[in-house]
Amino acid sequence: MSTLLISACPGRPACTAVHTYLFVDGLDLITRSDSRMAGLDPRRLLRPGGPLYPTDMPCTVDVATQERPEPGPDRLSIRVRLRGEAVSWSHLMYPGPDGRPVEEVRFRLEQYLGEVERAYAALKDGL
Repeated sequence: MSTLLISACPGRPACTAVHTYLFVDGLDLITRSDSRMAGLDPRRLLRPGGPLYPTDMPCTVDVATQERPEPGPDRLSIRVRLRGEAVSWSHLMYPGPDGRPVEEVRFRLEQYLGEVERAYAALKDGL
């Protein structure tokens, strides 16, 4: 099982806009997937019942978009699904710590939901 950690950049002056960081097992999923991308606004991704909340039916979730238009895909999407007491993210393609491609990760439901809720609460406290 993997571990999820969510963080948010506050925007100016550190960055051009508020965006979300998604760390899977300590690796920045968005940057490792496509360095041209920046995570979407955490208020969009982390809200209760929002796109990162898993359901039995798999759903495709946009998690990042290009900061500046360049050739190639303009967004990064993952597939989120609840499977019993686990949450799976699939349709991934980023290099893992050993350099081999990571295509799917699974999280314990309790850790996953706890982290989404913790990150949302931290966001609300920072507003």
